[in-house]
Amino acid sequence: MPHNIAVLGSTGSIGTQTLDIINQFPDRFKAVVLAAGSNVDRLIEQARIHRPALAIIADENKYSTLREALEPLGIETAAGAKAMADAMERPDFDTVVTATVGYSGLLPTIRAIKAGKQIALANKETLVVAGELVTRLLRDSASTVIPVDSEHSAIYQCLQGEDPATVKKLIITASGGPFRTWTHEETARVTAAQALKHPRWQMGAKITIDSATMLNKAFEIIEARWLFDVAPEKIEAVVHPQSIVHSMVEFVDGAVKAQLGIPDMHLPIRYALGDASRLPSEERPLSLCDYANLTFEKPDSEKFPCLTLAPRALTDGGNTACIINAANEVAVAAFLKGQISFHGIYDVITDALSHIPFISSPTLDDYVATHNETIHYATDACNTIWLKDMR
Repeated sequence: MPHNIAVLGSTGSIGTQTLDIINQFPDRFKAVVLAAGSNVDRLIEQARIHRPALAIIADENKYSTLREALEPLGIETAAGAKAMADAMERPDFDTVVTATVGYSGLLPTIRAIKAGKQIALANKETLVVAGELVTRLLRDSASTVIPVDSEHSAIYQCLQGEDPATVKKLIITASGGPFRTWTHEETARVTAAQALKHPRWQMGAKITIDSATMLNKAFEIIEARWLFDVAPEKIEAVVHPQSIVHSMVEFVDGAVKAQLGIPDMHLPIRYALGDASRLPSEERPLSLCDYANLTFEKPDSEKFPCLTLAPRALTDGGNTACIINAANEVAVAAFLKGQISFHGIYDVITDALSHIPFISSPTLDDYVATHNETIHYATDACNTIWLKDMR
């Protein structure tokens, strides 16, 4: 019998690559639920190929198109964020790949944990926003989480068979993005088109901009703290432009283990779907002879101030990271529309941090309220900046 899977964010980069792997192993995997944000045409195409039991579109305005296309095929359809969260309690799948963008992954993941599902986590914001709550829920659930992010998958693989007490440091690698060698003054004039040209990875627009600001690395440090139960001071980032070493673990005896591979997300997705077992691949393997130099350098937090938001979020705790994430979602969207500058992304985030009330021990309702309040505040801030610049 195949392993039944729900793919949240099926039309995005991680989602489409997940379906590639499901296609490669039809005797092992079956897509039972497909869910997308707004790309209804792509979702319909995927549903026609994979014939899931249920297809969900988050954008309720696209529902009639989805229903008309798929109901004649006997495929159940639904729409909205609530439908996506409710689907996590279905008994016809056991694994969920959470590959949605941003905050939208939080509620479905929590519902999947409560339902005892196996989770292949590609939505880092779930642990960024509510890491303490999610890890507490996991302690009381049959769920397990295997990370899909290449960096966290690398750490997960390096820790297999190791005593957690012997871990001295987690070292998360970063490509440095497209502006690694640019000056602070040069990045002030960055356009969205320039920021979307990542030198190593093909990703969605939101995560590509997060890579350019290096906020994604701050988020990955926060995520690693919760995934691996490691003190924040034991996690650091290092810039590795070749993106061949995906991350490393240093142990108390001085040994350092690393996971290497070509920049291709199929590998960590395959590892997570295989439940930490290694499935064969026909893709081009890594040849170190093709990489005469693997270089590493300390990240420049003055040039990329978003990096400093990780220690701030972990030191302050509470709803701080939730504020950062929500403000960033708004700021990135505004930057892509030309409303604010590249440097304005950091400014909007820090402005929100100074205005949104701090909650030291937030509940799920507090996280939801914080997210909504921050979205509203940051949207007004971006509109104010845009109107000022237009004058």
